Amino acid sequence: MNTSIYTDISFVLLALFAIYTGWRVFRTDSMVRASFFLLLSFIAVGVIMILLFAEYLGVAMFFMMAVEMMVMALFMVMFMMNPAGLNPMMMVHQHKLAIGAGIASFVILAAMALLARFPDRPLPAGLEPVSSLGNELLGDSMLIFESAGVVLLTTMIGVVVLSSQRGRYGVAQEGSMPPGLEPAGSPAGMPEADDEKGGGHHSH
Repeated sequence: MNTSIYTDISFVLLALFAIYTGWRVFRTDSMVRASFFLLLSFIAVGVIMILLFAEYLGVAMFFMMAVEMMVMALFMVMFMMNPAGLNPMMMVHQHKLAIGAGIASFVILAAMALLARFPDRPLPAGLEPVSSLGNELLGDSMLIFESAGVVLLTTMIGVVVLSSQRGRYGVAQEGSMPPGLEPAGSPAGMPEADDEKGGGHHSH
């Protein structure tokens, strides 16, 4: 067996894996698991791009999707009312509309892949495809990409801060008490004890 046959077999297996994991995104009952299934599907697509000699796009797919899916899963684990996003829940709504949109998208993309005419000519001599594509994509947009990197870093730092043990008004394990309206005063908004009614409480 020559190298092209191995490449074809790898392409088919990766395509089937990408389709299966993409289908599992809509069949699992957890948003966190759905995020990881989607990550696996994108990784398979990235490897397919490398097989098609689109190394830049394949590696970019790895970096972008890995960060995006991990941050999404982390936020869902910390902030969802559904504990850790792992309890069973319905992941698909408006079933008929979703099925119709999925079939229409598949038909359009398949038609583009099968019917579109791609140029069949050799690259100019001395052209480096990866560096040329990088200059084309980032040449005039480097500031935007650098700004996006800073925003992602800030988001990750915010996740760490929000998930730490210290709450807004002190250590989370000791309870959150709002500050008083006056120095050394009682916490704002707290009910006062009513001695006449046996220690009951009433609100301001």
